[in-house]
Amino acid sequence: MQYPQFLNEQDIIGICAPSAGTGNKLEDYEKALNTLKKHFNILETAHVRNDGIRSANASIRALEVMELAKDDKVKMVLCARGGDFLFEILPYLDFEELAKHPKWHMGASDPTSILYCLTTKYDIATLYGLCATSFDINHEYIDNALALMQGKLITQYNFDYYQKPDYEAKEIIYDQKVEYQQNKDNINISGRLIGGCIDVIRNLFNTPYDGTKDFLERYQNENIIWFFDNYALSAEDFYLTLLQMKYAGYFKNTKAIINGRTVFPSTHTNMSYYEALTRVFDDTIIIINDADIGHTIPRMTLINGAYAHILSENKKFSIKFELK
Repeated sequence: MQYPQFLNEQDIIGICAPSAGTGNKLEDYEKALNTLKKHFNILETAHVRNDGIRSANASIRALEVMELAKDDKVKMVLCARGGDFLFEILPYLDFEELAKHPKWHMGASDPTSILYCLTTKYDIATLYGLCATSFDINHEYIDNALALMQGKLITQYNFDYYQKPDYEAKEIIYDQKVEYQQNKDNINISGRLIGGCIDVIRNLFNTPYDGTKDFLERYQNENIIWFFDNYALSAEDFYLTLLQMKYAGYFKNTKAIINGRTVFPSTHTNMSYYEALTRVFDDTIIIINDADIGHTIPRMTLINGAYAHILSENKKFSIKFELK
């Protein structure tokens, strides 16, 4: 696994918008920049502040990713925000060229397409958890993300409370108790971590941007730990997607599955997401559900491709990364 150079103080972060722009969240984006600028210099591409579900047409969005990736002064490429249509730009990206300029790519949700491809196909570690607009909140999980960006391999612990998903909320209130589910009482597992937004990962199956089988072959002698951030798949769609992955051999050597909280949960058969997991995996696979991963806040920042050490005991979950 290639680990790009971590950031130093005042290094340049390049922000681009390969999915949606920040136009309807400019106030939040400015707050986020104020946090980032305490540590780093920022270089924005031209269409970051555009409004709309696409910041620009697909070829332009891809060009701006490539501009930052090939600029040796830029030490990290940070996606401005998530969205729905990053998938459109993949044919316009030169992943071979991206691999020649290994640097941290960071994002969450829709940017999974880029992160997952770089890690599985090209063996370059990526950072999953926050987009640029996510740094607008004063909380420990932001401090954790900033620490990891600078190569401080801290231990992250689950939080006590989270905010119920509500994109119309005027203020942040952490009033939902974190109560994750697991199928074993005490968990101590280590392995190679891979994953992302499962709504996006399933779109990559059997495309040129899916390197899952190559990744599993490279690390066939190691435990594999999957993490999933489910944005809006129903419990049934989530279940069937996991089955598809299982039938395709994507869970070879898998020893643990970590699933985050779903932002828009739904079911038409009364299936829960935990039930979906337990129906797909037998007792030899560790399951942790409703973890602090994904779209709800606060959330953990994960190093895709790194070796992860996971503990869960006495209702406390933790993860720490080793770069090997």
